[in-house]
Amino acid sequence: MPGGLSPSDFTALMPEFVLTGVALLVLLADAFLPRARHGAIAWFSLAGLVLTAAVLVPYAGEHATAARGMVAVDGFGAFFKFLFLLAAGLTILMSPRYLQVEGARPGTYYFLVLCATLGMMFMASGIDLVTIFIGLETMAVSFYILVGFIKPNRRSNEAAVKYFLLGTFSLGLLLYGMSILYGLTATTNLRAIATILAGQEHHPWLPLAVILVVAGVGFKIAAVPFHMWAPDVYEGAPTPITAFLSVGSKAASFAMLLRIFFEGLPSANGDWGMLFYALAVLTMTVGNIAALTQSNIKRMLAYSSIAHAGYLLIAIVAATRVPQTGVKAALIYLVVYAFMQFGAFGVVTLLRRHDVIGEELKDMSGLFQRSPLVGTAMLLFMLSLGGIPPTAGFMGKLWLFSAAIDGGYYWLAVIGVLNSAVSLYYYLRVVVFMWFKGDPTGSELVMSPGMAILLAITIAGTIAIGVYPRPLFDLADISARTLGAGGIAATLR
Repeated sequence: MPGGLSPSDFTALMPEFVLTGVALLVLLADAFLPRARHGAIAWFSLAGLVLTAAVLVPYAGEHATAARGMVAVDGFGAFFKFLFLLAAGLTILMSPRYLQVEGARPGTYYFLVLCATLGMMFMASGIDLVTIFIGLETMAVSFYILVGFIKPNRRSNEAAVKYFLLGTFSLGLLLYGMSILYGLTATTNLRAIATILAGQEHHPWLPLAVILVVAGVGFKIAAVPFHMWAPDVYEGAPTPITAFLSVGSKAASFAMLLRIFFEGLPSANGDWGMLFYALAVLTMTVGNIAALTQSNIKRMLAYSSIAHAGYLLIAIVAATRVPQTGVKAALIYLVVYAFMQFGAFGVVTLLRRHDVIGEELKDMSGLFQRSPLVGTAMLLFMLSLGGIPPTAGFMGKLWLFSAAIDGGYYWLAVIGVLNSAVSLYYYLRVVVFMWFKGDPTGSELVMSPGMAILLAITIAGTIAIGVYPRPLFDLADISARTLGAGGIAATLR
């Protein structure tokens, strides 16, 4: 960039600089601390995430740009950044004992988690295709390594290779779509693209650009038919990384989706709205049907994650007609999804011991008899994922389906409700194994301090949002209004 960054740009990007500094210190600590003290790196990483969140707070009420218009400093970006920091923190909390059991070195692992989070933050705040691409690649490369982090595990290695190859292919599609947009407008700034394309909705090259970008983004959110990587990658990756991938990466990809289509392509919403309608129906239905037959919990939750991407696409479709309501519903559901998904994967991680892998449904047998608290927590997360009141999952789906109805997409809401009903079967199967089938197997469960904190946070979040969701609704409403140069209400006007 000509002229480089100004002092105000450094100030606006201070949260990212703080997180970068913490990540580098973690890498140094891994190199110089004796191996016996490597456990402290996890707590240092958590402290760094808390510090980054504290630095981010003053920027939540801003509505400006930085780095010569390449980065937005607004409530929408801040909302997602807090969500990414929460997801990274929960991932670190559930990792120490898992890494100990697997015999993996923790320093590089936490460094990569922080780097992935940094990439997500740029994806959420980028209003330039170059910025979004850099953030996306920072996140993706970190995940490619993290998925294959357990080197002796062949499934982990295989998952990493599959993820890398398919991720590279999808990136090519996304870049091709972006290059066409640049060719049409001679700019990479999303807001400038929106201005230039206004009134040119029938340009013959625009539909191709939209299709390619939708395909590239569809891979990142694991939408059908771009979902083929998710089950194998989720199953083979370290369980804490599976949780981080299913929540953090998905949230970052939806932030990217909202930025690109609502900031850069609002005038073409007729084209991409129809595409996302079809993807929503396919993704919900295929994800739920495939999950019905899974005996591996991680694969089941992978297909469940695919289905939840379909639910979230309902909000994107609704936002083409009721922008404020649709975007708000997406923000609410992403937070709700983070609590219940991390809680479920936390229990799966807890089942991993030296003598038990803990990834099959049969490994859940007798869990309630062995640990009533953990069994009850898993019941809560399964009910929330299924959308049963009074859990957070119910409130999240209520907002999604209400947004579809407000936008006039009645059939989409009906399909969503039917799919949600189907999902109850495989969620309740987990409960049946925990409460009614077989005796406990393997050694005793060991509840580490980090895991206890994670379960406490996810249980509290799942219950609190289900009982009193107003604070989250108000925060999502304020954040959604800041999307776009003139606010989301003016974006699709």
